[in-house]
Amino acid sequence: MESRAKVLGHPIHQMLVPLPVGLLVMAVVFDVLSLVFGWDLGRVSFWNIVAGILTGLLAAVFGLVDFLGIPAGTRARRIGLAHGLGNVLLIALFAAAVLLRWDEPGRALTTPAFVLELLGLAVGGTTAWLGGELVDRLGVGVDDGANLNAPSSLTHRSARKA
Repeated sequence: MESRAKVLGHPIHQMLVPLPVGLLVMAVVFDVLSLVFGWDLGRVSFWNIVAGILTGLLAAVFGLVDFLGIPAGTRARRIGLAHGLGNVLLIALFAAAVLLRWDEPGRALTTPAFVLELLGLAVGGTTAWLGGELVDRLGVGVDDGANLNAPSSLTHRSARKA
């Protein structure tokens, strides 16, 4: 099933997903470094989370467009629903962590905020696996004619084998 939202022949959702993933993971890494080594990275972590939430919401718009194109009653639809709802939970957990730090973004990390971030990472690992299942196993967002010798998506020629 091909993606409904593409740029230069590639699914927008799949292009945007690395942004929130990288930002949110690095926010937790910065917080761990702050806790372990006493480094002053709280402000960097805070703004990484904010940027991760915003880019996650942007990716979600295009993920929803693709989800709505998945036929009802299919395994892909059920997995897509779990993937999307899980990512809503992930964004909510990180948003709650940001709210706990909002008054003073650079202050030392609190235990409740850190627990929310760790829960968000656990949820994110699960939803990332579900996203991989959608794309790699079920072919959601993949060109219907995908093959090892398909022409470049920039040529606008069909990827189907002749």
